[in-house]
Amino acid sequence: MISIELIWAVILAFAIFAYIVLDGFDLGIGIIYPFLTKKVDRDMAMNSVAPIWDGNETWLILGGGGLFAAFPLAYSIILPALYAPLTAMLIGLILRGVAFEFRWKSKSKKNIWDQAFILGSIIATLMQGIALGAFIQGIDVEGRAYAGGWWDWLSPFSVFVGFSLISGYALLGSTWLIMKTEGDLKQLAIKLSKKFATIMLFAIFIVSVWTPLLNPEYFIKWFSWPFMLYALPVPLLVFLTSITLFYALKKQHNIKPFLMTVFLFLLSFIGFLISIFPHIVPPSIDIWGAASPEKSLKFLLVGVVIFLPVILIYTSYTYWVFRGKVKLDDFQH
Repeated sequence: MISIELIWAVILAFAIFAYIVLDGFDLGIGIIYPFLTKKVDRDMAMNSVAPIWDGNETWLILGGGGLFAAFPLAYSIILPALYAPLTAMLIGLILRGVAFEFRWKSKSKKNIWDQAFILGSIIATLMQGIALGAFIQGIDVEGRAYAGGWWDWLSPFSVFVGFSLISGYALLGSTWLIMKTEGDLKQLAIKLSKKFATIMLFAIFIVSVWTPLLNPEYFIKWFSWPFMLYALPVPLLVFLTSITLFYALKKQHNIKPFLMTVFLFLLSFIGFLISIFPHIVPPSIDIWGAASPEKSLKFLLVGVVIFLPVILIYTSYTYWVFRGKVKLDDFQH
């Protein structure tokens, strides 16, 4: 039977995945920025995300607010455990946002703001990945409070996940440029996509092997019968999607490389959910134990049912208005 707690878990998962994809590709633009050596290419890359980058962060607010409202116990445990990487992530996002705006205003210091844009994008992405890795490896809980230390979030696994996410966002950014640009910049984006796709797939393989070794429960879900029957389609689909991605890059398709990259992220996200479900604070607190009272969840759900479609509509409309290839003179700054 589907419970109100499970519905809220699905809403939260949707918000998190939407943020990962939508803010992921514009963070990816910042990560691959050093490879764009021509001023015209940098301007085109910035113009490709100019109308939409700040709206993409709506999903981060929805995810954080949803966690606080629907699963307050999880919020009170996860935040203290991940204060350091999450604070660094927000600093990176602020630096990137300021650099994005000031780059067009201060012509004499454009190079400085370009470097700030790169640095902010890398910091935000790295810290998101480290926070994710620390979450997957488990959070120490005693009673109903965080019982770990200040540096528990920093481990070889979390750092590896952090750098893996950098490669993933870089692939999102480069395939986005394939879809949105043409000419020399598109050809450069194709070359970058091939390199980052190789790195990302290697990272997916390592994380997929490493994760079940972190927790016996993870191992059972992935490698014991009959649980592995439910998990087996994920790696098979990753393999097929990877082949399709490289074929699309070889044929220089416009949209398919980006869609295949998004699908790789979706499969990775599904694999993550398979590992941790039903826990919202692995390995000890599940979604039912961390949820708000049922009446509160139903009341909050009314607001989500009203406003979530509004967010989806205006986000979709924004992408529709700015669809197609970007030209350098499309925007005035």
